[in-house]
Amino acid sequence: MHSRSSDPFDERLTAAVERLIAAIVSMSAANPVVLIDGRSGAGKSSLASRLRDAWPLSGRVQLVALDAIYPGWDGLERGAEIARESILVPHARGSIGTWHRWDWKRHEAAEAHAVDPALGLIVEGCGALTPSSARLADVTVWVDGPAATRRRRALERDGDAFRTHWDMWASQEESHIRAHRPERLADVRVDVP
Repeated sequence: MHSRSSDPFDERLTAAVERLIAAIVSMSAANPVVLIDGRSGAGKSSLASRLRDAWPLSGRVQLVALDAIYPGWDGLERGAEIARESILVPHARGSIGTWHRWDWKRHEAAEAHAVDPALGLIVEGCGALTPSSARLADVTVWVDGPAATRRRRALERDGDAFRTHWDMWASQEESHIRAHRPERLADVRVDVP
């Protein structure tokens, strides 16, 4: 018998991982691609980490967070495009993809990372899910929740580094949502408290 968490956020993420595992297994693919999009503080990174840890297929899965790719605080759209061009398209073609980590302190691209097309892949971050990226994915996810709790979680996680950029980032999220309607592209929707 499972002990139930008294944390509603934790319960939602646990239930979402179970749904995602079922969706991945039903794909019958050796190297499925999962895209997890949503607003800041909704729980995308937590969900992606839990899914990585519970990956239901043999072999390991690769997890790429767009936070490591965005080229600065004004780079949501560009970071999502880099992920599509450098990671998702090569993976779909069976080629090795490469991306460069963004060095937030130096404000420049840093070391390169490779993505193996033979392995499953999780890409998470705001901007991950667009009509063009959805065509390259097997399972698509939208995560959202109330603005006040999302903001509290994001600022608890990132502190003052994010506080001064919150409004600018939220504006980019809104532009992404208006332009691409990621919530409508999602196979799985996760609403967190």
